[in-house]
Amino acid sequence: MLTATQVKTYLNYINGEWVPSLRNKVEASINPANKNEIVGYIQSSTREDVDKAVTSAKSAQKEWRSLSGAERGDYLYKIANNLERRLNEVAETMTREMGKTFSEAKGETMRGVAILRYYAGEGMRKTGEVIPSTDSKALMFTTRVPLGVVGVISPWNFPVAIPIWKMAPALIYGNTVVIKPAQEAAVTAAKIIECIDEAGIPAGIVNMVTGAGSEVGTAIVNHSDVNGITFTGSNAAGKQIGQAALARGAKYQLEMGGKNPVIIAADADLDLAVEGTISGGLRSTGQKCTATSRVFVQAEIYDAFKKKLLEKVKEITIGNGMEGTTWMGPCASENQLNTVLSYIEKGKSEGARLIFGGERYTENGSENGFYVKPTIFENVTSGMVIAQEEIFGPMLVLIKVDTIEEALLVANDVEFGLSASIYTRDIGTMMSFINDIEAGLVRINAETAGVELQAPFGGMKQSSSHSREQGQAAIEFFTAIKTVFVKA
Repeated sequence: MLTATQVKTYLNYINGEWVPSLRNKVEASINPANKNEIVGYIQSSTREDVDKAVTSAKSAQKEWRSLSGAERGDYLYKIANNLERRLNEVAETMTREMGKTFSEAKGETMRGVAILRYYAGEGMRKTGEVIPSTDSKALMFTTRVPLGVVGVISPWNFPVAIPIWKMAPALIYGNTVVIKPAQEAAVTAAKIIECIDEAGIPAGIVNMVTGAGSEVGTAIVNHSDVNGITFTGSNAAGKQIGQAALARGAKYQLEMGGKNPVIIAADADLDLAVEGTISGGLRSTGQKCTATSRVFVQAEIYDAFKKKLLEKVKEITIGNGMEGTTWMGPCASENQLNTVLSYIEKGKSEGARLIFGGERYTENGSENGFYVKPTIFENVTSGMVIAQEEIFGPMLVLIKVDTIEEALLVANDVEFGLSASIYTRDIGTMMSFINDIEAGLVRINAETAGVELQAPFGGMKQSSSHSREQGQAAIEFFTAIKTVFVKA
């Protein structure tokens, strides 16, 4: 297990070697539970570092794609075993670096292990089909070929699962990778790269360059030898990436924001609904793109639901994530804390009624951390900023509705369409919800947050570029179809 006194400088990983940035400058990664604690140092890299990484990936790609799917899968199995062996170390690093509780961090790391093993198995699946030809003496079939070099730009909120669910399919389908992790989680990302390096993967197949998105991310997106970019993050950054990739003809995949609704029908199991609302909206300090944000409650059960909700929220324990009693940790950074606090002030100024939280948490020696109390507003209308914009913090807004039809209408009244859920016992209400809600992930009697790794994941409207990640759907982005005609 790590201790707070073990501080390491993490280098870039290029062509199978750990190397300093050409700028020879590092930045500190801060523990959001204690801003005075440095978790590690990461490289402040340059465009020239990116160029070296891309050149390495391009040079290695031909040999990598020539391996069989089973051979590439063997490397993924080895990486998975390394990650599982270092489970506690990686999870503790994640907790100390971005604030997720240790139990959640362990769960996320084990999900990374499962994703690697899943895609290792994908190396043995079919990659094409035979198509009848009009020529009886010809054979026509399709196969899939890798894009080449794939740029991975990953966020800080899932610093193990998201990089892995991007890199694993990229690799199994024969691509090489240049990854830029989020600065707030780059030490955790380096732990993943260590697991990859320990697996003996050939030099140049996976490369990591850390640094600012404005420099390193932009260099990856604009590099002429990067054939595809897969990105998870904000809408503003995603749109810039999409425009830049489109301008030079690169393939791109964007997973962006959400403003995810849950509908509590009059016939819902209230205990189940309260549990799912709290878990979906406040776990991970609300820092999930699929986190519950808006809660639509039918009028006849509104007061009963609110009472149960407040009773349960009062039980939430806040701490540094390493303590077993901690249910919710800090915001991942001071910037994120300030963003959440600014939205709380917007809610007050717009006339919403604050009924719980709404301020920093500074108890029990937490004054040096970026903590905020779980926050609940009511008397919220759909036009308010707090009901329209993604907050990425532990905030729920309650909206009273008379009918399910009204709830669906208002739930769809945002630019996002990532995930949504409903609590109801009525099959007709379920079917209406499934048919009418504008979301890429629909869950019934379950929280909005969470998706199984073998299932396609992605949003509608402004939540994505309309492609899907994870599961067998990943092959659609990371490969191109080649049609073959063979004349006898």
